[in-house]
Amino acid sequence: MKAIFDNVSRACSKTVTHHYSTSFSTATRMLAPTIRQDIYNIYGFVRLADEIVDTFHNYDKERLFNDFEVDLYKAIEDKISLNPILNAFQETVHKYKIDESLYRAFMKSMRLDLYKSDYLSVAEYKEYIYGSADVVGLMCLKVFVKGDNKKYESLKQSAMSLGSAFQKVNFLRDLKADFEDLSRSYFPGTNLEQLDEPSKQRIIAEIEVDFKHGLSGIAHLPVEAKFGVYTAYIYYRKLLHKLKKVPSLEIRNSRIRVPDYQKAGLLAKSYISYRLNLI
Repeated sequence: MKAIFDNVSRACSKTVTHHYSTSFSTATRMLAPTIRQDIYNIYGFVRLADEIVDTFHNYDKERLFNDFEVDLYKAIEDKISLNPILNAFQETVHKYKIDESLYRAFMKSMRLDLYKSDYLSVAEYKEYIYGSADVVGLMCLKVFVKGDNKKYESLKQSAMSLGSAFQKVNFLRDLKADFEDLSRSYFPGTNLEQLDEPSKQRIIAEIEVDFKHGLSGIAHLPVEAKFGVYTAYIYYRKLLHKLKKVPSLEIRNSRIRVPDYQKAGLLAKSYISYRLNLI
């Protein structure tokens, strides 16, 4: 029975989420059960594509990515895939009528990571972030609003801002690995070999603006999604706060993180804010 395979596929996406991101996994568990699995399905898909271009160094990454992309579009067309992650993702795509342009933009940005190292212009930088992060926020938003197109359009810009903020925080946190291990420089006009305080503060100010726009949308999310998304927002705000206090050269030479005990405290704080309707 295909139902068994579909259950296995969903379980695979959930497992990928739990193993690759404790923060995102915790935030997803704060979503209502009615939408939780579909967010696992989206995360499993984006995580797999990202892993191909970021970590499979001893393999032909371009061939793997090409095969994955062909399988993606076949899965969506056929409404089934023997790749359980893609099988789960296509289910969510069809269930919520996720526009093809969103996952195509995502795959375009991921493909850039195969060969592009520097983003020299603001236009290039924005296009990459749109494809790698903003559209992920939009795919999740499609799930959150459950097909309400009016609600989707009203929250679209704030969802994109939140996706941008999360991605830029990741860029700053992972600066050492991106620059030294993958030879990537995402921030245009920034010398990452000698990241100085003015450059760091300029990047943080940009992220703060994104967070402000993103928070305005969280307040208007459906109740099933609000607490989970707010939890992710609080986690990333805390990480940005830590990055803000760390000297620029330390960011360049180490990976800053939020300890698990602090994450537990942030979760409790988020819940109190949510219950008191302070979001």
